This record gives sequence, structure tokens and C-alpha cells, in this order.
Amino acid sequence: MTSDGLHTLGRWSMDRALATPDRIAIDDRGVVLTYRELEHRASRLAESFIDAGYGVGDRIATLTGNSADHVVLFFACAKSGLVLVPLSWRLSPRELAQQLEQSHPALLLVEDEFDSLATAALELLVSSPPTGGLGVGGIEREMVAPARGSGAGGIRRAVEDDDALLIMFTSGTLDRAKGAILTHANCFWTNLSLSRIAEITSSDTVLAVMPQYHVGGWNVQPLLAWWMGASVVLERTFDPGRVLQLIADRRITTMMGVPANYLLLAQHPDFATADLSSLAHAVVGGAPMPEPLLRVWHARGVALTQGYGLTEASPNVLCLPDDDARRKIGSAGKPYPHVEVAVADPVTGEVLAGEAEGELMVRGPGVFAGYFEQDDATREVLRSGWLATGDLVHRDAEGYFRIVDRLKDIFISGGENVAPAEVESVLFSHPAVADVSVVGVPDDRWGEVGVAWVVARAGVATDETDLLSFCAASLARFKVPRHVRFVSAIPRTSSNKAMRRLLLQNWLAEQPEPTGRTERTTR
Repeated sequence: MTSDGLHTLGRWSMDRALATPDRIAIDDRGVVLTYRELEHRASRLAESFIDAGYGVGDRIATLTGNSADHVVLFFACAKSGLVLVPLSWRLSPRELAQQLEQSHPALLLVEDEFDSLATAALELLVSSPPTGGLGVGGIEREMVAPARGSGAGGIRRAVEDDDALLIMFTSGTLDRAKGAILTHANCFWTNLSLSRIAEITSSDTVLAVMPQYHVGGWNVQPLLAWWMGASVVLERTFDPGRVLQLIADRRITTMMGVPANYLLLAQHPDFATADLSSLAHAVVGGAPMPEPLLRVWHARGVALTQGYGLTEASPNVLCLPDDDARRKIGSAGKPYPHVEVAVADPVTGEVLAGEAEGELMVRGPGVFAGYFEQDDATREVLRSGWLATGDLVHRDAEGYFRIVDRLKDIFISGGENVAPAEVESVLFSHPAVADVSVVGVPDDRWGEVGVAWVVARAGVATDETDLLSFCAASLARFKVPRHVRFVSAIPRTSSNKAMRRLLLQNWLAEQPEPTGRTERTTR
């Protein structure tokens, strides 16, 4: 991979300001920023960082909602060689303190709205970062000098392709969150790949609802839009009614969301009559999309581009183009250009040919540089040049991939593998089910059995017997959940992934004599 600076993202705002200076780059709740203004502000901020003593590789952590200021900061970091570390405002103070300790930034920038959260997290820090301290400022406040040990200075040199640009913390559904390092080259190539399939042009208006502490908030549409000269409508939070209104009012042409976003939109009372005529294309990722929900959107004339990615791949890996959306419903598609994939036996690691089911492996210039200061964790997932995703996939005879489930979410009932996502997809098709998550729990007879946590749709009658009978009509007996628990909401991570581990913990806590989870020796 080259490291001469040709693929650094600080060039993007400069090039676009020269080509289309007066075009709107960002619409932040009605306040617009042109490409000329974006470049001017980003360049001035980059100079301020350098003058204040920050250098290449210094980490700038943020606690902020989606905003034009945050985008300016991103491009300022890209120009000056700094590393942006966007932290989630949905974290608890304890979780936030952990991520600050892990990334030990030279500066933490906090939006006023999140001052109390930041203060609580900083009070929990039990040790100082290796840089010698932590400078704290505000997104719109005066620049503060970097916190360093005495005599230490910032690295001054030109920004190179392999320099870190982002540290994105993984969602942590399985274990403690890890900081994935994405370089300039990673971000360049993943956006180039995206442009070859889910094209964005200068005439597009992109609705960005993914939070900017999530890799999709940058590398699935927004950065590509700013590279191509499109306009991006930034939303701070996801409100389905407002999103439907924005699509009509701003004439949104494309957007990206996770399945939970599209589910909430489809459940909104205005969905059936909302003006979606401008929405030429929408991308879904982050988790398998239930097939019934895909059909709901198809019925409204929107062919969702089903995709698959993960933070460690920057994230774009697989994509199902619009042309195949109805013929291959439920598929995640084929690899993006510049992405190579393989299917490996989860036990032996053997690469499988032809139609096969196994762990998805990824290789290419979009694969991350590793986890920040976690060499052991990096070695676990980077194997002989391949990224082991931890996801179970099925590749069909045509070379299309379907995401089965997370390998660690698969449970074994009576010797048979059960994928929670498959059971969830069946339950989603029941008219009374608004949301659902399935988890394997210990069972003395079968080793593990499924439990379905269900959010019932208002006004539609159902009960456990009804739902289990519904499952039995479509699933093998060993896949049918043993129990159904009705809840008001499914606990989810900040990126809307179901927190299956928390559900399992809650289940075990309710049992009079909980047993240990069955050891899994096969997949």
C-alpha cells in the first residue's frame, strides 16, 4: 500500500472547494455550510491545532451529536494528521471512562449538552493517560494546548496514506469495546468501493441519520457525498416521523440505516401515505434485514440496497445492488470492488470452495490497521492477511452471500446449530410482533434452547402459544423457541444491535439455580 499522501482525506474538502465552492455541503438543522466555508473552517482549525502544538498521531476525542462543527473537525484532523476518536454520548460514565483510558487522547472536545456526562466520566478515571494528562475543551470553544509530559512535542511531518485517521470503538455486544484504527487509505478505498455500487453524484441529497460515533456515520454515504460534491442533511437523532417529513421536504434521494431504523419508519402511522418519490435508493446494514420488512419497503417502491460490513473493514464488504434486490431477497450480495472474501470452516480454518457455509473472511485495502494498543486482540482477528469477521455466512451457487448470524450468537440445541436471526425473521413476519430478539439459554436436556423476547404490536392480540405455533409452521422443531417473554423494548447498543448477552444475563438471574452456559466445541 502506498504511503505518499495521495489518498489522504484532507485533500477532499480542498478539491471540492475549488470545483464547486458555492454548493451546499451540509444542511445542519436548516443551517447550511457551503464547500468553500467547509474548507475555510477546516483549514483554519488545522492550522490552530498545529500552532497549539498538536502533531501527527495525536488523538482528539469528541463527545457530540451529529453536527457541521464535527465535520469541520474531521477534515481539520485529516489535514493535520490528527486522529479523531468519536465517543458515544449514549454510554454510561463508566463505559466512557473506559474508552478514554483505552484511547488516552491529548484532547477531549465536549458539546455543551454532554458536559455532565463528560464530567462524570472524567471523575471515574483512576489513572492519567500516557501523554501526561487530558486537555478538555468544547466543540465551539477556544483551542487548548495539548496535554503532554514535560518536554514532549508533537510530530511534525506531511500526512501519509497509512496514518491513522479514525479510531472507532466497536459496539461491544460480546465483550469490552475495542478501538479499531482506520487509516486514510482504509477510508479512501472503502469509499471508492462504495461509489462503484451505491453511486452518489453531485446532484444527490443524502440524509445522514447514523451517529458520527459509528463508522457508518462517516464511511457509508456522508464522506462519499462530500468527495463527490453532494449535499448532506445531518440529523442528530433518529425520529421516524421527522425522517419521513425530511424525505419529502428536502427531496432526499438516498439514505442509510440499520434494520431497526427501517422498522420504526415502516411502523409509523404516516408511512403508508408519506411522499417517498424522491428516495431513489436506500442502504441497509448493521444486521440482517428481516425479509418481511424488505417486502414492506418494496411495496412502497423503495428497493433497499442490502449490505454487510463491520467496523474492522471500514466497513463496506458485501452489497446487493438494486437490480438484484427482489430476485435475491434476504441476500447481502457479493463483495464490493477492491474487496476479497472467502468462506472458512469455523473449526479447522480450511477455506471452502463453491456453495458453502462458514466464517466470512475479508481481505483488501479497506481492512483496518488493528486495534489501538491491543496487539493480542488484533492477532485474533488478523490471520495471514485475512480479517476473521466472526460472522457465519452461506454462499450460494451463484456466489451471493447470506448472513446467517454471529458465530458467537449461534447456539446448539440437541446437537443442532440454531441461528437466532433465522428465528427472528420468522417471528417478524407475525402481525403481532413489533420487535424481537432470540437467545440460546442453558437447558439440562438439550444443552441449549431458544428464548424469544418479543415487543408486541399494539392492538394485535397474541400470546406465547400463538407465537410458538406460528414458528412451528415454518421452522424445524429444534429451532422453535422454548419460551416467549413479552417486553416493552429490546435492549440495544448505540448502533441498534440487540444486546443478546444482556438478555441472557437477565434470564440467568431469574433462574433459581442457574447453570453455566454449555461449552461450544462445534459450529
